[in-house]
Amino acid sequence: MEYTHVGHLGLVVSRLCLGTMNFGPHTSEADSQTIMDSAVAYGINFFDTANVFGRHLGAGATEEIIGRWFTKGDRRRDKVVLATKVYGTMGDWPNESRLSKLAIVRQCEESLLRLRTDRIDLYQMQHIDRQAWWDEIWEAMDQLKHQGKVLYVGSSNFAGWHIARANDIAGLRHELGLASEQSPYNLLQRSIELEVIPAVQEYGMGLIAYSPLAGGLLAGAIEKVTEGRRSQGYMVEEIDSNRPRLDQWESLCKELGQRPADVALAWLLHQPAVTAPVIGPRTEEQLLGSLRALSIELTPDILGKLDQIFPGPGGPAPEAYAW
Repeated sequence: MEYTHVGHLGLVVSRLCLGTMNFGPHTSEADSQTIMDSAVAYGINFFDTANVFGRHLGAGATEEIIGRWFTKGDRRRDKVVLATKVYGTMGDWPNESRLSKLAIVRQCEESLLRLRTDRIDLYQMQHIDRQAWWDEIWEAMDQLKHQGKVLYVGSSNFAGWHIARANDIAGLRHELGLASEQSPYNLLQRSIELEVIPAVQEYGMGLIAYSPLAGGLLAGAIEKVTEGRRSQGYMVEEIDSNRPRLDQWESLCKELGQRPADVALAWLLHQPAVTAPVIGPRTEEQLLGSLRALSIELTPDILGKLDQIFPGPGGPAPEAYAW
């Protein structure tokens, strides 16, 4: 396994982050525990979850699966840099969602109970809350940090200016600010290169890339169009609308002798700002398959061909649209 620092921090994580969204809804608890065992055995020390994951099975169902895995001993908790999220709706009453101080503190306490741990290593705000002042948010996070319940704070789905605003106000409060941003990022969705990535790099943050396979479109979707969810109407429409690029993509992967999913992950690992892509295996086999991406070396020529197939926004702002 390869490891890297989270931005300019001393914190070290694996280059692949284990996403747990499937734990419960699509993967049984027994299989989820097997996946976590294998992840740690292969050196993955970075786990990502959210309080809303598995919600239709009951509030916090995925966190509870992870918590029960921690109780099995063998220093499982201490081997893992644990990230979870706050913002989503966890109940029908007011203050059971979003980012008021009341909601943040209460949801943190409930996540700790479900995860059966005394701390959250990386507590991520899953979305911006335009009705919550940053002084209120940072006061809540500062309280949790002083209590030792949260070590680092991160953002997710933030715009570049949200990242700048959050960090500047944290600086005025003499606080560390955001440790990381988690955004959708893949060859088909490169809009964060315009302003989010420059903001992340300017503030010395880590970048966690979720949806690395674009919902399966970059995992050999054309060949697998008759299988599973790719046979569903919306996915067929997505494939049809992207077919020219996907044809070139899958042909290039064949030339390389690599699976499209592995090349898609490898491309992210070659992006300087990326700390780790989030992999979301439903099976142990999928987890082990993702490890192949670590050994794929993409030459400048191949990276150039990928830019031609999947052009980004043209670089960072304002050069991408001005001069």
